[in-house]
Amino acid sequence: MFLENVQVAATQVGILYIIVAVGVIADKLGVFSEATARKCTDLLFYIITPAVIIKSFLSIEFSAETGKSLLVAILCGFAIHVVGIGIVTPFFRKGDKDTNCIFKYGTVYGNAGYMALPLANAVLGDEGVFFCSAVVMAFNMFNFTHGIIVMSGDTKFRPIKLLLNPGTLSVLIGAPLFLLSVNLPQMISVPIDYVASLNTPFAMLIFGTYLSHAQITSIFKDKRMYLVTLLKLFVLPAIIMLLLKLCGLTGTLLTAMTISASAPSANNTVMFAAKYNRDARLASNLVAAVSFISIITMPIMIAISQSL
Repeated sequence: MFLENVQVAATQVGILYIIVAVGVIADKLGVFSEATARKCTDLLFYIITPAVIIKSFLSIEFSAETGKSLLVAILCGFAIHVVGIGIVTPFFRKGDKDTNCIFKYGTVYGNAGYMALPLANAVLGDEGVFFCSAVVMAFNMFNFTHGIIVMSGDTKFRPIKLLLNPGTLSVLIGAPLFLLSVNLPQMISVPIDYVASLNTPFAMLIFGTYLSHAQITSIFKDKRMYLVTLLKLFVLPAIIMLLLKLCGLTGTLLTAMTISASAPSANNTVMFAAKYNRDARLASNLVAAVSFISIITMPIMIAISQSL
C-alpha cells in the first residue's frame, strides 16, 4: 500500500513538473519570459488563487462534520507556520543578514497556493483543496506580517495585513457561502470555475520561468541550501504529521495538511527578495533547489500520511 501511495503521489507531482518543464522551455524560447511571469504573478495571486479557494467552499456540502473539519484545518494551518518559525529560529543567526533572511523565509513559507493546492486537487480532489485553502489563509496572515518583517527588517506590526490579503478575504467570502449552503447562480459560479481552473497550469508555467534562470551548477555550493532543504522538506512535515496524528487526525485532512507542510519554498521568496532589495538570484536558486528535491520527498511524505 505504501509503494502504491508513493506511485500515485509521484505521478501527480510528475504531471505538475511536466507543466513546469513547459514553462522552462517557454522562457528559453522567449514565448513566456520570467519578466512577463513576474507581471502575471499578481493575476495569479489576487484573482486566480482566490477563485480556487472560493470554488473549494462551493464544492463541499456543509455539515457539522465538514464545518468542524474546516476549523481544525485553519488551526492546523496556523500550527504549520508556528512550528516552521520555531524550527528556523536557532539557525541563520550568523553571517550576512541580507542572505540569512532569504533562508529563514524559505524555510518557514511553503508553496501553499501554487504547489499545495494543485497537488491536493490532483491527489484528493475538491475536499483536499477545501482543507488546503485554510492553510493558504494562514499563510497569507503570517506572510504579510511575520514574512514582511523577516524580509524587510521592518519590525513594525500592521494588524490590518491580517485581514486585507487575498487568502483571508477569499476565505471570508467563501466560508459564509459554505456555512449557509448558498447555491450561486450559473452566471456567477461558472466564471468562478473557469478562472479557478487556470490555477494549476498558470502557477506551474510561472514557476517554470523561475527555474529556467536557476544556476544549476552552483546551486548547492552554499551549505545553507542543504539545511533549508532538510528543515523544509523533512523536519517540518515530519513534525506536523506526528503532531496531527497524535491529535487524532486521519484520512483526507491529515494528507491535505501533510501536502501543505511538505511543499517546497514559496515563490514569494523570490518576489519578496526583489521587492525588499535582497538577493533575488539567491532566492531563485533556493526555490529551485528545494523544489527539485521536493519531486522526491513530497510523494514519500504524502504516502506516509496516507498509510498512517
